[in-house]
Amino acid sequence: ARDYAKVGAFTQQELGFIEKVFHSNAKTYGFLGEKIFHNISDTIAVSKIDKIPGTGNYLFKGLPQQLYHEISRDIGDRLVLTAGIRGMAKQFYLFLRKVKKTGGNLSLASQAIAPPGYSYHGVSDFDVGQVGFGAANFTTRFSHTTVYKKMVQLGYVVFRYPQNNLLGVQFEPWHIQVV
Repeated sequence: ARDYAKVGAFTQQELGFIEKVFHSNAKTYGFLGEKIFHNISDTIAVSKIDKIPGTGNYLFKGLPQQLYHEISRDIGDRLVLTAGIRGMAKQFYLFLRKVKKTGGNLSLASQAIAPPGYSYHGVSDFDVGQVGFGAANFTTRFSHTTVYKKMVQLGYVVFRYPQNNLLGVQFEPWHIQVV
């Protein structure tokens, strides 16, 4: 007989925690950014996105896609798109994985990744890195790479999360804000 106390791989208690995280005001644990999605079931329309060849990532059509192609053209083949669009499920996965790594500390987790509903990856922004730099692309070490320095020189870097920002988020030199 099917166990209706579980949905997929989640227990009712786990689902309750997920809903609590989503519906709570992230300011209570130190994340001061704007909530982008207001419904836990919000989705991204497939007609509004394109897969970027050779990256495994998707970007929104229009300005985000144009900006990425412009940066890619100007920087060259050393640039890599490391993260594009994130829907609610992916943001939940990444955030809850970080919560687990921080021993359940929502405040520490939200310094490293936006809580579900708050990520600009769901509406426009994307992450880039330098080919061959691996996981270090998601550290402040990225700000010392030739790719980053060239992006700064060409004026492509607009920080959503600058150093010592008032949103409670770590400095993210790899995060491209689409304005």
